[in-house]
Amino acid sequence: MLDVAEALFVKRGYSFVTTKQIAEGAEVPIGTLYQFFPDKAAVLEALAERYTNLLNERLQVFETAEMLQLPLEEYVRRFTEGIDAFFTEYPGYRATFLEITTVMPEVNEAGDDQLMQTYKRIFLKLNDAFSEEDCEAIAFVMVKAVGNFVWLASGQPPELRKRLILEAQKLSLNYLKGYLPD
Repeated sequence: MLDVAEALFVKRGYSFVTTKQIAEGAEVPIGTLYQFFPDKAAVLEALAERYTNLLNERLQVFETAEMLQLPLEEYVRRFTEGIDAFFTEYPGYRATFLEITTVMPEVNEAGDDQLMQTYKRIFLKLNDAFSEEDCEAIAFVMVKAVGNFVWLASGQPPELRKRLILEAQKLSLNYLKGYLPD
């Protein structure tokens, strides 16, 4: 049901999709859908949770010893390209969170909080120069500013998107270098 809802939200937009259409697409009775989801907003919330979990799983690769030993420039390049690849692989992420930010801002905040904890953990491991307090601030900026920038880039034509990802890398790298000793 979630896969069908995702496809419909991407194709038609959340506002133009009904629970009846989701049930029909999933080839289940409407009552079955309502056993799992009391309304369309609950479907959207379940998708948001799914994407947040998938993104957190994807970010685990950036905590491996191999990745953490990369020079900062290479790490940032791979990190931003990895986030962009996630947005490409899961186009429903964009459609879902576009709605979540306006329909259920508290769900968006909870997802961001979870991602910030993941980022904080990663940055604590990435460089000894980053204090715990630094990593909290870095995580906030990376999720709220850089993450949203990459998310916005995902909706652009391919050539502009490619350029914006490069800009996100520059932005991230220069920001992080400010925390490193000279």
